Parts: sequence; structure tokens; C-alpha cells
Amino acid sequence: MVDEEKPPLDYEKVKAGDTLGSYEYVLTQGQIDRYRESVDDPGAEFPTIAIKHDATALGLAFAHNSGGGVNARGEAEFFNVPVPGKKIIVTGRIVDKYIRREKPYLVIEAEAKDEDGRLIERTRTYQMKKPDEVGKKWGT
Repeated sequence: MVDEEKPPLDYEKVKAGDTLGSYEYVLTQGQIDRYRESVDDPGAEFPTIAIKHDATALGLAFAHNSGGGVNARGEAEFFNVPVPGKKIIVTGRIVDKYIRREKPYLVIEAEAKDEDGRLIERTRTYQMKKPDEVGKKWGT
């Protein structure tokens, strides 16, 4: 779906539990090798984190320029080492939304499983949805 067909993210309308869509890809040995080289760790086991599954899932559901956001926190849990050549299936959802210091936040979660159903990783991003507010307390 092109961005023009996607709705803008409306904080008032989204709710915890809303799904953001899914996508899949095949993880190649070349991708693993490039990831290991980029982090300077020949034994790095979880190259899937570099794909930023949660942000991609949000982009599946809403227009790219939906007011932006500022990442306030991130979490990643790793479960099973991904296997090269296996299909990775990613699903995304909104798990929470709240107001803190008069600013709206969304918690976006993505899970990546392989074609055999093994949970690879779960990522969560806590995103403040009023990016123009950042820096105001410092007068910027």
C-alpha cells in the first residue's frame, strides 16, 4: 500500500491491541555476515534486530509522515538464534498508549518468528508522538 492510501496515525483513534500488519523475508547468510561485520562481532547471533521490526510494522499501517515521533525507550528480547535461509515472519501491534507530562506515548511491539514458528525476538519501542515538544523546556 502506498503512503497516499494509508491513513495518518491518529493518536485518539488507536488503541492497545490494534494490529499493525505483518511482513516476511528470508534471512540470508550474507545478511548475517554483513551484520556481524557492522557491529565488529564475528559471533553476533541476532542480526534481525538491525531490521527495526517495530518501526517497519508501524509503517505498514500508517502513512510515513504521520506527525513523527521521538523514541523514548526501547526494549529487545531474544529467544532463538535465527537460522540462515529460513523465512522470518514479523507481526506488529500497539500494546499500550498513555499520557505522561501532558505528552502522548505509544508502545509499539513487533515479534519475529521463523517459518517453523520459533520465536526469534520481540522488540518494543516507546514513542512520544509530539516531537515538536522536545527541547521546549530548554528554550529550543
